[in-house]
This record gives sequence, structure tokens and C-alpha cells, in this order.
Amino acid sequence: MQMTSKTTDAQTHLRELAKLRRVRDRIDREYAQPLDVEALARGVNMSAGHLSRQFRLAYGESPYSYLMTRRIERAMALLRRGDLSVTDVCFEVGCSSLGTFSTRFTELVGMSPSAYRRQQAQATEGMPSCVSKQITRPIRNREAPVPEPSLE
Repeated sequence: MQMTSKTTDAQTHLRELAKLRRVRDRIDREYAQPLDVEALARGVNMSAGHLSRQFRLAYGESPYSYLMTRRIERAMALLRRGDLSVTDVCFEVGCSSLGTFSTRFTELVGMSPSAYRRQQAQATEGMPSCVSKQITRPIRNREAPVPEPSLE
């Protein structure tokens, strides 16, 4: 039985999707480690450019953006705990630059890490973790909504 090109294309596509899932799972597991697109691509035998394009097609954002979102989600949980400084949280989640961490945090969450820490430290106290994770998840694929300017 001869394979058609359609069957071969479908199999190739499924193999690529499996590789992309492995990359995403690695990011989820190792978000606090130093990860870059080149290292992620090497792990699944792809070029960095091909991985970035295919990852964006599959998940709607680049591998770097996905990684930063994971780091910010974890940072939000650590900041709510309240026992670590913003700088400690930055390094704990794998960011090496406090400036980049603060900028990305503000883009996703809508406020600075220190403002979030002050405001949210007690907000989820007594709440089941599965509920607090859902309601405090950062916004993906877009910046936090900006309040409408007042016309007064």
C-alpha cells in the first residue's frame, strides 16, 4: 500500500505538534531555569526560527512570550504570599533582569509587581488554590486593559 502525500503531510504535522507540546511542557516544568529559544529548538531538533513560527501558529504566541507568561503567573503567586521581595521573586522565577521582569509583569497584570504585592497580599487568603489560580491568571496575548481616560 502506497502512502499518499496527504497522509504523509498529516503524519508530519502530527509529529511537529508532538514536538511543540514537548517544548511547551518543558517550559511549564523548567520556567525558572535559563531557557532560550535556541536551547528549546535544539531539544526537539528544529531551528530556532522554525520553532518560533510553528509555536506561534499552534499556541498564538512565541515561545519566549509563553515562557514569560509562566514566569509571571508564578511570580503573582509568590508576591501574594508576601514573604519575598520583588527582587527575590524576579530571580526565583528565572528572570535575570529586574527591569525586564517589572516591564513584562506590568504589561500582563496591569500594575507593577510592588503595587500587585501590596494590593493582592491578602486578597486570596482562605480561597482554594484552584480558584485563586483561575481568578489571578495573567492576561495572555494582549496587554492588560487600560482604564478609559476621564473626560472631566
